[in-house]
Amino acid sequence: MLDLQTYLRRGAACLVGLGLAALAGGCGDGEPQDGEPRYGCVDLPRPASTDAVALERVYPGVTAEGAIDLVRAPGDASRYYLPTQGGVLFSFSATGGGASLSVALDLTDAVALAGEAGLLGVAFHPDFASNGQVFVSYTAPGGGVFVSRVSRFTSADGGLTIARDSEVVVLELEQPYSNHNGGDLGFGQDGYLYFGLGDGGSGSDPLGSGQDTSTLLGAILRLDVDGAAPGQGYAIPPDNPFADGALGRPELYAWGLRNPWRFSFDPETGALWAGDVGQNQWEEVNLIERGGNYGWAIKEGSECFGADACDEAGLIDPVAAYRNHAVASVIAGQVYRGAALPELRGAFLYSDFYTGEIWAVRVGEAPQRLSASAGRQLTSWALDPEGELLGVRFDGALFKLVAAAPPDDDAETLPKTLSATGCFDVSSETGLVSQAFGYELNVPFWSDGASKRRWLALPEGATIGVGEGGDWELPVGAALVKTFELEGAPVETRLLVRHDDGGWAGYTYAWDEDGREARLLDEGESRALAGQTWRFPSRGECDFCHSAAAGHTLGLESAQLAREITGPEGQPVDQLAALAERGLLEAPPSATPLPSIDGPAPLEERARAYLHVNCSQCHRPEGPGGRARLDLRFSTPLAEMELCDAPPRAGDLGVADARLLAPGDPARSLLSARVRTLGSTRMPPVASSRVDEQGAELLDAWITALDVCPE
Repeated sequence: MLDLQTYLRRGAACLVGLGLAALAGGCGDGEPQDGEPRYGCVDLPRPASTDAVALERVYPGVTAEGAIDLVRAPGDASRYYLPTQGGVLFSFSATGGGASLSVALDLTDAVALAGEAGLLGVAFHPDFASNGQVFVSYTAPGGGVFVSRVSRFTSADGGLTIARDSEVVVLELEQPYSNHNGGDLGFGQDGYLYFGLGDGGSGSDPLGSGQDTSTLLGAILRLDVDGAAPGQGYAIPPDNPFADGALGRPELYAWGLRNPWRFSFDPETGALWAGDVGQNQWEEVNLIERGGNYGWAIKEGSECFGADACDEAGLIDPVAAYRNHAVASVIAGQVYRGAALPELRGAFLYSDFYTGEIWAVRVGEAPQRLSASAGRQLTSWALDPEGELLGVRFDGALFKLVAAAPPDDDAETLPKTLSATGCFDVSSETGLVSQAFGYELNVPFWSDGASKRRWLALPEGATIGVGEGGDWELPVGAALVKTFELEGAPVETRLLVRHDDGGWAGYTYAWDEDGREARLLDEGESRALAGQTWRFPSRGECDFCHSAAAGHTLGLESAQLAREITGPEGQPVDQLAALAERGLLEAPPSATPLPSIDGPAPLEERARAYLHVNCSQCHRPEGPGGRARLDLRFSTPLAEMELCDAPPRAGDLGVADARLLAPGDPARSLLSARVRTLGSTRMPPVASSRVDEQGAELLDAWITALDVCPE
């Protein structure tokens, strides 16, 4: 077995020429052993799912970019409404398969659109069948950054169309920053309209809105839209906590919230449940009570915020909370009242936009995780007429919550130790297994200062395809191996595997302290290693970056691999040509190498290469960072990146007159601020707890050198 001292002494010829040695036949035993179905790794099965629920696509004809909710008119089971962040409210028949969407209301000319801004909520009046009233929450130009507005519209044809010119503004509030807009709307069983608002934005509640009852920010409001006096948008329910206005705004129902998204009423009990998106540590689910103070920014979750101790008197802790280990955003759902999943009846279900985890919780009980990743990029949950749950994905796809298939007790399991995978030879001096293929990249992804070694294994006789844009297409059965080292010792080995079903999955093996073995982690976790915090990502976090839009494998693209590597005798070798000679590629692809960030290439090219490697896996068309509307691929001209001199779309981090990239001014550029910060505002967000000073300085130098944005 390979002990730590042997690992630290690595420097033999095999390691000096790792890439070429692997291409020439590896540093292991040479030929694959009998029964090995692929070169270098045993056949790695997809672990049996432990999910209790799954999402089943419904209304397959429905797609609408930026979908943020799904609503129905009271008592009408025949039609659904799908609002989109950009300002269009679509509708479709609930009985026709959703084959076509029609526009019920178009507010695109009125909406101020940003990362968390736009059309945010729709609620039909309880008496819609007789009065035709629909209430819409959206952000609009005006005020400070923009205003949050609630307006009443009217339909004269039963909801097929909603008259654009029927708008009557009910409430309007200036927003000091561009994020934390909240925006959800809903009618309670009491007939009043509830409206959620975030704390006004930026970070750490700089205006103190959460605990300031003289502002409407950071609160859920309760409005009487039927009892308004002439010329007024609403009246105040007489039992609101500050109905007389003496101690706080009379509209307030509950406060101490950071960014409530979303809220819903239990259809049987009328109880109000809300999610509250956290800052760096905790995502919350709250049971909202009249006059309740939910703690922000004294507390985040059940912990004091930014302090070891705090005055918790009168504060209500969440019913459920979960840690934000990298990037997280709670999506509050609904109380399940259907019949298909009787074990969940009466439980409140919620999910996370990024990880896709789905949970159920009851008051006084610990949350139960129902799925590890099925709810990824869901923006909302809705109830169908039978009380079953429907999930709304940001691209408009709709899903029904169903019971997951029972696990196969006879299914193979993923090896619990790295040595058992066949992907890493812990008895060799390099770890490289026979017939695996080592490779090197022009620009490595920043991994908190860790050095990395990489190789891939393919099924015997398989080859690699090269897709449009240079992304490599690996066959079923392929496995990528990447080992991370801190101070010369291994800390983690990640496997990225393309399973027999054609899908990709990532797995993390954490090394023992003695360097003799690495063990499979079922969940993500953080450990103190080599004087820093090292994040072992969960499988959901792996999937978040290794997205389909980015080609899954990330580093395996022609521009990254077009380079010379050092052979075992010190000679330069063309890596692509060597891969072709081994039969992995039909021919060396034509590619311009991605410039090294510390090489002789022009400053702009090096900076954009850094963005391509560290940011574009999310910020590209169809990528998981699509809400920011950036395209940071190296191939995209700067003028088309939606970056230069663009206003913030997801908060300004407290930067005055901020731009995503302000030519000549890194101090006003959120691109610089985000790579230099930590916590939930950090970029890249996943599995990183250290700032890449070299990369940050490179970006600052590029920003400083820019005089104007290209046209």
